Amino acid sequence: MKRFLSGDEAFAEGVRLARPAVISAYPITPQTVVVERLSEMVESGQLEAQYVHVESEHSALSCAMGASATGVRTFTATSSQGLLYMAEVLTYAAGGRFPIVMMNANRATALPWNIYGDQRDSLALLDHGWVQVYAQDNQEALDLALMAYAVAEDARVSLPVMVNIDGFALTHTYESVDIPTQQQADEFLPPYSTANRFDFEHPVNLGYSAGPEFNRYYQYEHHRDMMAVGEVVTEVEEHFATVMGRKYSGMIEEYRSRDAEYVMVCVGSIAGLARQVVDKLRAEGMACGMVRLRYLRPFPATLLARAVAVASAVGVLEKDVSFGAEGTVFTNVNSALKQAGEGAVTANFIGGLGGDDITATQIEQAFRKLAVLANQAEGSGGAPDAPAVYFLGIDPLDGEVR
Repeated sequence: MKRFLSGDEAFAEGVRLARPAVISAYPITPQTVVVERLSEMVESGQLEAQYVHVESEHSALSCAMGASATGVRTFTATSSQGLLYMAEVLTYAAGGRFPIVMMNANRATALPWNIYGDQRDSLALLDHGWVQVYAQDNQEALDLALMAYAVAEDARVSLPVMVNIDGFALTHTYESVDIPTQQQADEFLPPYSTANRFDFEHPVNLGYSAGPEFNRYYQYEHHRDMMAVGEVVTEVEEHFATVMGRKYSGMIEEYRSRDAEYVMVCVGSIAGLARQVVDKLRAEGMACGMVRLRYLRPFPATLLARAVAVASAVGVLEKDVSFGAEGTVFTNVNSALKQAGEGAVTANFIGGLGGDDITATQIEQAFRKLAVLANQAEGSGGAPDAPAVYFLGIDPLDGEVR
């Protein structure tokens, strides 16, 4: 069934189809519509669930974790300062191996106070042990609501998943979205079952302490199981394609990158505009390509290196900055390419902060800057000592392709 939905509404439909037993809700812009729609679904009987109004984001995730510990499927949602407020509980949920699904509506963090979309909130918490995936459009947002549960609840993973959708650019923008039937959803996602729960017949220890002699084993297994996510994502998406008829590309999406001399790496909804710029420059004879990172944890290092293997210059376009260093996505990309032995020149293009527009012209200028940097490196016999970091709309990106 096709409906014209905002990203928030589309995600709420995906959650409804997943049949969570407990929803813990605390509204924050631009996430609010998700929990509003779910409350309406519970009230009308469309969704049989316990809907818990809590007093804060910290409580929202605490409630979801407690419910998950009883052995039921749970959901919560947040954004920006709310995500930062619940940061303490993120590590409890991940370390406890509770497969919660949470939607984060990406939004700038204060100060200055700003309700518009960038990705500084979720990127600041990459190290908190959650799987992190980023949607490009509203259809993918809905589908990820279902696929996230399948990944999280797989016995090889058993970790919480944070599904990120760009604030306002997706949450409040309407698109035509295909909504699966409940029968299709049930065929794709079986009822939740886990041994990691309270059980008076077969007691287990949850929320325990571990001293230095044992702690490392828990951290190692957490990392090991996070690294298994890529294989699980592939299997989940193949099953999803069989049931729903829509196929996704796994941990990354490649677009004309395998033979590209200049590749732009990006995250989230900006990929659509970047793809158009790639087509424009290709028509002009410039060998450009794009890679969209769908998952940032685990980081798809090997897949990324393979996708840009022939590039002479790789740019990272992101809505984030780690103050005093560079963009967080850029740090991850540079590490992956270094580990793979790739010698491409790299540059970081930071834009969209506080919801600022990233334009097609800016992306085109960024590609042309990559060409200039590649030519300069070739002329000097190697890459520059330090990678270039440019703030779109502030730092000049002039220069022709030579």
